[in-house]
Amino acid sequence: MECKNKIYALVDINNCYVSCERIFNPSLNNKPVIVLSNNDGCAVARSQEAKDLGIKMGVPLFQIKDIVEQHQVQVLSSNYALYAEMSRRFMKILSDFVSPKEQEIYSIDECFLDLTAHSENYDLTEYAHQIRQRVFSWLGLPVCIGIGRSKTEAKLANHIAKKNAYFNGVCNLVSMDPCSAETLHQAIDVGEIWGVGRKHSKKLNSLGIHSVMDFVLTSPVMIRDQFSVVMHRTLLELHGIACIELEHTPPAKKQIIASRSFGQRIYHIDDLKEAMSLYVMDAVSRLRDDNLLCGCLIGFVQSNPFDSSKPFYNKSLSLALPEPTDNLLLLSKL
Repeated sequence: MECKNKIYALVDINNCYVSCERIFNPSLNNKPVIVLSNNDGCAVARSQEAKDLGIKMGVPLFQIKDIVEQHQVQVLSSNYALYAEMSRRFMKILSDFVSPKEQEIYSIDECFLDLTAHSENYDLTEYAHQIRQRVFSWLGLPVCIGIGRSKTEAKLANHIAKKNAYFNGVCNLVSMDPCSAETLHQAIDVGEIWGVGRKHSKKLNSLGIHSVMDFVLTSPVMIRDQFSVVMHRTLLELHGIACIELEHTPPAKKQIIASRSFGQRIYHIDDLKEAMSLYVMDAVSRLRDDNLLCGCLIGFVQSNPFDSSKPFYNKSLSLALPEPTDNLLLLSKL
């Protein structure tokens, strides 16, 4: 494992889908807004105003109808073509500040930048504010930027920038004095660390590790023995040792999932078959876009897990193909 001295920034669009919608519909500004998944089943994006009402990510729309009506929450269907185009423009602006080798498109609304070489000529906090200002001026998208000595630390800094208005959208942990950084780390739950997740968080809590600061002060040997080399690497990254390089070419996908929540109850098998055919078409389209082939097909269906009046139904079926293919006709028949 090669570890280097680096400085990274993570640039993240705030409430991405909602922010994109607000650009073209300013009447949504300062109002609670949620964007729904395909077929308008669940909330996949929320404005800060909606979050403040207690609306959780992924919650089914029918569960929050009372909140929606009481607080006049604006409910929108997702527009992925719009979000993809705004993401493309966002990434293009960031490319004006770094070279292609210094940029990693991490997701539709997140991008890592390697600012190591720029630290010699710029105050990186000011440089980040310039990036933030240009994105907002040119696109109208609000972003937060976290700067750290590793990608994991940059992720953490971005979290701090989002949660603390004091930083005005930019948190630079590289230039922050140790006492201030420790105070912030003590107040952040260990589960917020990039790569820790809910499962590891529970185990860490059982070991008396509850905050980011607790984790940073933990023995690296214990973390490696109790968890994995990956968690050990995460700890090193939070100590400012960069172990995770930028990825300029996204790794090939191992699976493609086309799954939707229905906006209304399905009672007839023909309706279900029609939906499955559409999902296969969607999956094959993305398969071809990535120049991949399908070697295994898995179909699954389940009833509403939140309807306690009826028994929960959940079935799946997998089929290994004798030869990998992207033939839509063949896959649809299966």
